[in-house]
Amino acid sequence: MSNIIIAGSSGRMGLALLDATIRDPELKLHAALDRADCPQLSKDAGEFFGAPCGVRITSDLQAALQGANVLVDFTRPEPSLVYLEACRRAGVGMVIGTTGFNSAEKETIAAAAREIPIVFAPNMSVGVTLLINLVQSAAKVLSEGYDIEIIEAHHRHKVDAPSGTALRLGEAAASALGRDLASCAVYGREGVTGERDPSTIGFATVRGGDVVGDHTVLFAGIGERVELTHKASSRATFALGALRAAKFISGKKNGLFDMQDVLGLK
Repeated sequence: MSNIIIAGSSGRMGLALLDATIRDPELKLHAALDRADCPQLSKDAGEFFGAPCGVRITSDLQAALQGANVLVDFTRPEPSLVYLEACRRAGVGMVIGTTGFNSAEKETIAAAAREIPIVFAPNMSVGVTLLINLVQSAAKVLSEGYDIEIIEAHHRHKVDAPSGTALRLGEAAASALGRDLASCAVYGREGVTGERDPSTIGFATVRGGDVVGDHTVLFAGIGERVELTHKASSRATFALGALRAAKFISGKKNGLFDMQDVLGLK
């Protein structure tokens, strides 16, 4: 049985992770982490679901790491990097679902993975992982005469745009076409932009309400469109995927993995 730490445990995603961990007979909730000014600090993590579990929310990272196997993190880049360094020193694996990292921060994660096992993916959903594969296949077939646009929608509280998932979908399409997403991505259009460059991959972002996460990759040709869409109606899908990833790296010494590794799609 793996001992799991949930970071950001009182947040929207943290609560979904807590609930899924407590329910999973193959996992043990070892610690629930949150920031020092969290109003729920010292509260029993199980009380959120009406049944105390004996694990209280804490901000003591070092104490939480003692005896742990995997830390699951869906917070922000800044605290994620703090958790990463602490896990590296303690020899504790990580599942990182945080988005918004820059290139240098991603390199830091890759470097840490030489010492500890890490699953790093912008979306832990099994369905989204499959979507990434489908986008790669579609891009190879629709490589000529089809314009690629990625449309994503999330709740009003999301702070990064485009979403990490949208960017990963863009990377999947670009790699299948032999392109570099950094060079061909278009993130906004306004005014007189001229005709669309067929070599570009466009992104459109919607923010509002309580949308958990919608992603569509549109291949628009002459006389037809192919749309590949994933819609999440609950954060539980991300939590279940993240815990599947935690089980995958339990017992591993090191390595950088993504959800395609977890699901055996590579």
